[in-house]
Amino acid sequence: MAHNIAQTLATAPLKVKSMDTQSVLHYLQDLQARIVESLELVDGKNFLHDSWNRPEGGGGTSCLLEEGNVFERAGVGFSHVLGSKLPPAATIAHPEAAGRSWEAMGVSLVLHPRNPYVPTVHMNIRFFVAEKEGETPIWWFGGGMDLTPYYGFADDCVHFHRTNKTALDAFDAAYYPEFKKHCDEYFYLKHRKEPRGIGGIFFDDFNELGFERSFELQRAVGDSFLQAYLPIVQRRKESPYTENERDFQAYRRGRYVEFNLVYDRGTLFGLQSNGRTESILMSMPPVVKWRYDWKPDANSPESKLYSEFLIDKDWLASV
Repeated sequence: MAHNIAQTLATAPLKVKSMDTQSVLHYLQDLQARIVESLELVDGKNFLHDSWNRPEGGGGTSCLLEEGNVFERAGVGFSHVLGSKLPPAATIAHPEAAGRSWEAMGVSLVLHPRNPYVPTVHMNIRFFVAEKEGETPIWWFGGGMDLTPYYGFADDCVHFHRTNKTALDAFDAAYYPEFKKHCDEYFYLKHRKEPRGIGGIFFDDFNELGFERSFELQRAVGDSFLQAYLPIVQRRKESPYTENERDFQAYRRGRYVEFNLVYDRGTLFGLQSNGRTESILMSMPPVVKWRYDWKPDANSPESKLYSEFLIDKDWLASV
């Protein structure tokens, strides 16, 4: 069923001109709509659509589903914001863009399923351009997706990574291992000395293929999300669970909160650029717990997450 949904809602190829930001804008809005429609078919409950404007320029639409049948909280946001001065989160990494007017657009989602055997997932793709009269525009694409299981299954991890690799191999076989490495390094909680999940792919500041081909790569990543995630949801969403599994899920969700508030560049950019707080923080899980110096029992299903999944691993090595 999941593959059929994704195939039915697949977008037609876009023909773009050099630096055609309107085509990027159109694609991102369409991607948000297709993902929301697919998730509604899976969950059986409709998303709330909340459009907003940003006083400094731009706006967006936040689509949120809470207390669904499958998703305890699911947020799929589109934003298109503009400004005359970059926030510190951007200028630290790109001092050459300081003093330029800028435009940023993207789709970002985080899905927190109710069933602890269904992993949380994050996906984001974005485009950024900074311009100054008389000078060449500075632009790049970025994005990726990563999977955060609570109770791991090797076949889910292999499927997710294989789908990521397939999306990228059409451009260069070197991209998947490179972007996987970036993902593993980025989604890492340094203060915990552990990864957030089992990774996926992550890329930023990407423009090496020129505008049209770089945009094609971004679309390949965005269009592959449903194929990467929905088959896992369909396999696990009816798995029986107890309050013990829900309790561990709430504890592990704490790591998600810690990463988003301490390390995530998108969260920092949104808050520093006076973005809409409700939309920026809708990625947070609805129920979360922290415990002092908690450790799982030896040889328990919970300990298996740490020993077999939250490790540096090539999931496709034996495939």
